[in-house]
Amino acid sequence: MAVSANRLELLQIADAVAREKSIDRGIVIAAMEDAIAKAARARYGSETDVHAEIDPKKGELRLSRHMLVVDKVENHANQISLVDAQRANPGAQVGDTIADTLPPLEYGRIAAQSAKQVIVQKVREAERDRQYQEFKDRIGDIVNGVVKRVEYGSVIVDLGRGEAIIRRDEMLPREVFRNGDRVRAYIFDVRRETRGPQIFLSRTHPQFMAKLFAQEVPEIYDGIVEIKAVARDPGSRAKIGVISRDSSVDPVGACVGMRGSRVQAVVNELQGEKIDIIPWSPDIATFVVNALAPAEVSKVVIDEDRERIEVVVPDTNNQLSLAIGRRGQNVRLASQLTGWDIDILTEQEESERRQADFENSTRVFMESLNVDEVVGQLLASEGFTSVEELAMVDVKELAGIEGFDEETAQELQNRAREYLEQQEAELEARRKELGVEDAVKDVPGVTSKMLVKFGENDIKTVDDLAGCATDDLVGWTERKEGSEPTKHAGALDGIDISRDDAEAMIMQARVKAGWITEADLAKPAEEAAATEDQPA
Repeated sequence: MAVSANRLELLQIADAVAREKSIDRGIVIAAMEDAIAKAARARYGSETDVHAEIDPKKGELRLSRHMLVVDKVENHANQISLVDAQRANPGAQVGDTIADTLPPLEYGRIAAQSAKQVIVQKVREAERDRQYQEFKDRIGDIVNGVVKRVEYGSVIVDLGRGEAIIRRDEMLPREVFRNGDRVRAYIFDVRRETRGPQIFLSRTHPQFMAKLFAQEVPEIYDGIVEIKAVARDPGSRAKIGVISRDSSVDPVGACVGMRGSRVQAVVNELQGEKIDIIPWSPDIATFVVNALAPAEVSKVVIDEDRERIEVVVPDTNNQLSLAIGRRGQNVRLASQLTGWDIDILTEQEESERRQADFENSTRVFMESLNVDEVVGQLLASEGFTSVEELAMVDVKELAGIEGFDEETAQELQNRAREYLEQQEAELEARRKELGVEDAVKDVPGVTSKMLVKFGENDIKTVDDLAGCATDDLVGWTERKEGSEPTKHAGALDGIDISRDDAEAMIMQARVKAGWITEADLAKPAEEAAATEDQPA
């Protein structure tokens, strides 16, 4: 910047920079004012409050020194006494600012260089802010750009009005870009950062594939066909769940296209990634069966509380291998697509497990109720799996079992209750031995078995329970790309409890500990209800 430029040159420079950087002309003029003021402070003293003003129409430059009116002057560079101020302006009061006009300065090389740095910095900040404002609402869009350079495996992409970055872990495996290559990617994040790119792109994000289908399939763009779920193993295989809002339109056929032209266009963009297009269904069992294709499924058992589904496949034709897939890929993608944990069993394994469960239930009844094997088998075959169920059931239901009468049923139920009372006493003694406070018993949802588990995991007070996360109690599953999921046990491992129940128990503990109130608990429920009532 030529600091000694005349009036028109100042405005011409401002206009040129504003056009080149696509930023507001006023920002450039403000940057020039700051730069000139900084250069002037080098002449008049760093503590002097110098202001520069450039007339945006005429280009005239005015320099002024601002002085604060005070009772007692401590710094003569930027303060003035009330008496001196009133000589210049009789109406001046303490706290006012007095402005003195300064004569124009001739700036040397060092001052000019310093002013240039200020302008460059301000313009860069304005350019970054403009870039952020322009792209922050475009998260979720696909953009086209040109590879500008490659740094440490990451690709810097020129989008025309900004730069973006595709990190190495957001690119497809074995994908190589060179300077000048055209690239298409998905904007998954836009952040304010002091330096470097603010726009983060991805070619591995599941929604990248969904957006590519939206570009290739008019029915998706028009809203006739909807993509409900996407799961990807980037560069290898993917599954996509689709549904049609028009009964006359086949969602799978629409995505495949004539002779596979539409899906092939997406496959080519994703470097040959194989894509399974699956009809989505609100019935989770049907959806899981569809998601596990091409494997055949004999039976599905759903555990809604744990969001776990058990799938039984035939023993023949390598159906187990087909369902699991290479390195577990098929079942892993199906699990990601449906959001449920999926266990695969063959018919033989399921039969063996059922037999083992039957024998285990029989043994439990024989030991706890002191009955012979025939009675234990009768109870197990009627679907009873625990002594608790037997103690709670109606006596008439028990008496209705073939071979039982009312007297036998009553005796069995009495023995079941005596066993549970004895077990309760043993758990209570163990709880006290472990040092779990009595107050924990009063938390809604907590059972005697849980109290013992708490003690064994060093959860001994209401505050300890209140400080837990849901994962601490029920465990969690860690999923890493290319490997089998790793399951981590929680404090209540072995006790049948859902995540929702565990979370509710923790929240009740926080109420009891005084961390929150019942009113705080009610707010999320009210907000959720209000959200459900809103029209879609």
